[in-house]
Amino acid sequence: MNTTAHPTTAYAPRPIAPDVLARLRDTDDAGRPRVPYVDHEGGSPLRCCLRPVAPGERVALVSYAPLRRWAAETGADPGAYDEQGPVFIHADPCEGPAQERAGYPFSRAGALRTLRRYNARGQIIGGRLLEIPEDGTQGFDAAFDEAFADPETALVHVRAVEYGCFHFEVRRPA
Repeated sequence: MNTTAHPTTAYAPRPIAPDVLARLRDTDDAGRPRVPYVDHEGGSPLRCCLRPVAPGERVALVSYAPLRRWAAETGADPGAYDEQGPVFIHADPCEGPAQERAGYPFSRAGALRTLRRYNARGQIIGGRLLEIPEDGTQGFDAAFDEAFADPETALVHVRAVEYGCFHFEVRRPA
């Protein structure tokens, strides 16, 4: 999995890790078995490869707890901030994000995103609403610059406002 910034972005949007995807393709974070189906219309955001579903692809809608997964890696304890929600993934293993993807995933001018900041202990320490501007890359870069200007910020979760869905994570650059 590529965790470095893409050539066109200042920060690295992270998909769900392959080892986590393997577990989610069996049982999701709510304890339910995955139920694959063919999406005939497409368009939903895939969190495994950070692109929209293409019509006819085999996918699954699973429950995912992103902060819990990060906390397991780092030893943090998110406590009450441990949320889970629905995400779309390929029903079978995929290649992950394209190495040469332009801009941030699911970036559509006018769409509303919440950027939630978390500290190294897994506690939420702030957030902001972002209406994605025409230049979505510049808008996200500025929002992440603002978030990481706070030395307490360890990671940022990007979520859709309409449904509250987790879209991707950005970690403090090394």
